Formats: sequence, C-alpha cells, structure tokens
Amino acid sequence: MTPPLLSALARVLASIDAPRNLRALYALLAGFCLSGLLLAMARSALGRDQNLLSALWLGLGLAVAFFGVNATGLMLMDQARGRPVRDPQDALSDALRSGHRVLIALLACVALAGLAVLALAGLLWATHLPVIGAPLLAVVLPVGVLMLGGITFVLVILVGPLAGPAVWAGQRSAGVLRFLRGRLRHGLPETALLMATVYLMVALATAAVSFVVVSGSQLLAGLAILGAGVELPARQLLAGVMGLGPRAFSASSVPLEGGTLGLAALIGGGVVFALVLVLPTLVWLRGCCAVYLALTEPE
Repeated sequence: MTPPLLSALARVLASIDAPRNLRALYALLAGFCLSGLLLAMARSALGRDQNLLSALWLGLGLAVAFFGVNATGLMLMDQARGRPVRDPQDALSDALRSGHRVLIALLACVALAGLAVLALAGLLWATHLPVIGAPLLAVVLPVGVLMLGGITFVLVILVGPLAGPAVWAGQRSAGVLRFLRGRLRHGLPETALLMATVYLMVALATAAVSFVVVSGSQLLAGLAILGAGVELPARQLLAGVMGLGPRAFSASSVPLEGGTLGLAALIGGGVVFALVLVLPTLVWLRGCCAVYLALTEPE
C-alpha cells in the first residue's frame, strides 16, 4: 500500500470525530425531526383520504430532509478542511442555493444508468426472435449480470456518496460529473477502498450507538417501573426509543396508557431514536467529505 493511500485512509478514519461538530449535529437533528413531523402529517392526511394534502406534506418533508442533509454536509466539509464551521443558518442558506446541483448530477447519472438498463431490456426482448434468440441470450445473460451489478456498485460506492461532497466543496453540476467520470475511469479501486472504510466506520458507530441505547433503555425501564414505580408498561415506555409515535403505537392494537405521562415517554423516546439515526449519519457524511478531499486535495 503506497504512502498516499495510507494518508488518505488516515484522513478518512479521522471522520469518526464527526459527532464533535455540534453545529452539524444540531442542524441534522433539527432537519430530521421537522421532516419526521411533516411525514407524520402526510400519513395523517392520507388516513383522512386527503391525497393532495398528503402529497404536499410528503413533498415538504422530503425537501426539508434533503436541504437539511446538504446544510449539514456543508458544515462537515468545513470541519474536514480544517476551516471554521459556518453557522447553521448560513449553511441552510448556502444549501438552498446549491442543493439543485446535487440533484442535477444525481439525475444525470441515474438517467445514464436508465439508458443502459433500457438497452439491456431491448436485448432481452430480442431473445424471443427465432434463430438468434438462444445464442443472444447466452451472450446477454453474463453481460447483463455484470453490467447491472457494476452499475449498482458504482452508484453505491461512487455516485451516491461523492456527488454531494463535490458540490459542498464548490463544484457545479458539470464539474461533479467530470469528477465522477474521472474516478470511474482511473480511480475506482482506490475510491472503493476508501468508501468501504467509511461504511465500516458507520457500521461500527451504529453498533456502538445501538448497544448504548438498547442496554440503557432496558435498564431505565427496570429502574422506572420497579424502582421509581412509574405506572407504565415496559413496552410503552420503550416504544418511542424504537421509533413508534402515538399513532403508530395505537395502530399496534395496544391502547396508549398513562395519559400525558405515556405521551411524554413516547416523545422522550423519540428524541433518543432521532439521535440513533443522526450520529451514524454524521459519521457517514463526514467520511464522504474526507474521501472526496483525499481524492482531490491530497495532503
């Protein structure tokens, strides 16, 4: 392994400090909470057969999540570059001005992948033709497997993780596409190794956070019910930690008990569930920024 690659790996491993960026943590947590609220409103409107209103809330929820992630990415890019981290409101303003570049780059890549899939579908249809059908299928089958697997690999390793950081570093959509094409042609193995390191860190962070939450919630439930005499079922006390809100819990055919106390338990557990989602996401976004910088701005 060459020294530059070792330096890049060290740079990526430093991404584990992402949760120390409290501004990014606040921005991502606020975005996820607001997006979750809007999605809950969309589900409620759909339950009342208000399809247009439901679609409106759904679109707003997805937009809040998208721009919240972009604002967080801008702050994490500042951290990765060793620069002062911008304020959340400034990051949101910048995200509103540049977020469309990420969408354009992603849509262009998905469109190219779609054209390749359509061409493959046409070849598969041609296998119904007499005489050439059977020999054509013998060729198309292995080519199609490799092509679809390769497209999926590139989307997961290269396009999805690095399109955003390229924009957060100041690239326009055309520049993002040139960067992705260059990495695809000349640096895919190195990129795959660095992104595999990021995914491994995210898996370890998720496992650590999950262990803390699961063990802590079980101990707290025992302390609250047995030690402090809180009159709530353990299942309801821990429902919020598992991501269940009042409507979802009621839909599980178990009545919501405890009145305001039971509702407060769901809300408090929901905050814990949001943190479980946010912390690994911060590590992933910070790792993607580090990979982009390692590939474009080697130390």
